[in-house]
Amino acid sequence: MNIAIIAHDNKKELMVQFCTAYCGILAHHTICATATTGQQIAEATGLTIHRFLSFRHGGGQQIAARIAYNEIDMVLCFNDPNTKGIHEDVLYIARLCDQNNVPFASNVATAEMLVLGLARGDLDWRDIVNPKTKPFTA
Repeated sequence: MNIAIIAHDNKKELMVQFCTAYCGILAHHTICATATTGQQIAEATGLTIHRFLSFRHGGGQQIAARIAYNEIDMVLCFNDPNTKGIHEDVLYIARLCDQNNVPFASNVATAEMLVLGLARGDLDWRDIVNPKTKPFTA
């Protein structure tokens, strides 16, 4: 599976902790992330992360394009609900996930359910419905 990871500045540490906790599961999949988030996760976990641009420099749009082309199977997006408004690109990514039946987690509780489901094989239907999504390349 191809998993996209995005985290607001105030949630990057939580995302790193999450990825560290579930490193064993995530290691079996292809991970992409926005620049800083991807770097922090890679340094903390040793996971290979394909890094896009930083979110504010177009990384969110790069991930959105991959979702639109059905190249992403899951999105983990930890947004900070205490900041003023949600970034338009995050809303666009969430909408694209809805349109393309891509599981989207906006918080750690939902992300945990998705990752544990991934380990159990609950998301294997993505391989059947979307066989072209493998493998993810830069």
